[in-house]
Amino acid sequence: MTKPQLDPDVADVAPNELALTAYDEQHVVTYIRLLQAEGQGADWREVARIVLHIDPEREPDRALNAYQSHLARAKWVTEQGRLLRGAGSK
Repeated sequence: MTKPQLDPDVADVAPNELALTAYDEQHVVTYIRLLQAEGQGADWREVARIVLHIDPEREPDRALNAYQSHLARAKWVTEQGRLLRGAGSK
């Protein structure tokens, strides 16, 4: 597993593959922060600015697309990709 980064920059769109990618492994912390923010009801614009480093005032479409794709990927990696589960778990 690639060492996750604490606050990495993100691509405009998260991966959409049916297998975990090196990008996923590097962005575990980003995914956790997105899931926590959603769970707390945070405004997506604030999350885009702080977590994804994209200013939603200057780049609203890019910020929303990045937020939505990364949040969807965060859910996939935790529910289907098993990135955050133990290696032996089912």
